[in-house]
Amino acid sequence: MSEPTVTPQGWRSARRLRTRKQRLVERRWLVEGPQAVGEAVAAGVVRRLFATPEAAGRHPVLLADARTSGAAVTEVTLDQLTGLVDTVTPQGVVAVCDAVDVPLADALGEAPRLVVVCARIRDPGNAGTVIRCADAFGADAVVLTDSSVELGNPKVLRASVGSVFHLPVATGATLDDAVTACRERGLQVLAADGGAPDQLDALASRGALARPTAWVMGNEAWGLPAEDAALADARVGVPLWGAAESLNLATAAAVCLYTTAAAQRSGSAG
Repeated sequence: MSEPTVTPQGWRSARRLRTRKQRLVERRWLVEGPQAVGEAVAAGVVRRLFATPEAAGRHPVLLADARTSGAAVTEVTLDQLTGLVDTVTPQGVVAVCDAVDVPLADALGEAPRLVVVCARIRDPGNAGTVIRCADAFGADAVVLTDSSVELGNPKVLRASVGSVFHLPVATGATLDDAVTACRERGLQVLAADGGAPDQLDALASRGALARPTAWVMGNEAWGLPAEDAALADARVGVPLWGAAESLNLATAAAVCLYTTAAAQRSGSAG
């Protein structure tokens, strides 16, 4: 689309954040939708918020909270808002926020109990959904290894539905470094692998998942290469009792994280 005749303050600089290069240079992202923007406001990372008049009328508390947090709030037309997003039907609210990814050591902290390591995940929807699942099941951190999709990709942020602002996410580490860092903190490292001899339900039944655990999830297309799977303490499959051949990445991650979180919460030992 062409730029508006009357350009709202900050609109052009915000629009430049549609490119990965500019996001990396500025360390800022575009976040869309009232739920995700609300979580970013609560995290204190929003610098500017754009809203259509209709959205401003629907979400007065969100705009008030943004102003209270120090963000600049600007009303724009629907056409102007559309120039900031890649969705067909925008939700009426877009924010410019600071990037929130952190170094690996900061994400893991000193004594994590549940971590998910995404090894070269490329699909933004999968990455965002894994982050959302990790958040839902109380994981301590998510790691997106090198060659994974950019965390600030709008589709990642949209799929996480604000969860990216709830727990630390590290980016850019190699899988080897991520596994080493997890093991140094006392976590067992399990690689999700549909063809593995060890099955998730069997590990859960004997209490092996009650230990602090890091799950390594492989790429959507090729899974975990043998040399990567060898970095883990064990390869674990999710048992399938129906006719489906396999689970997609995000679904497998959800099952593994839920089962592990439940085992840890039960206090069983193994």
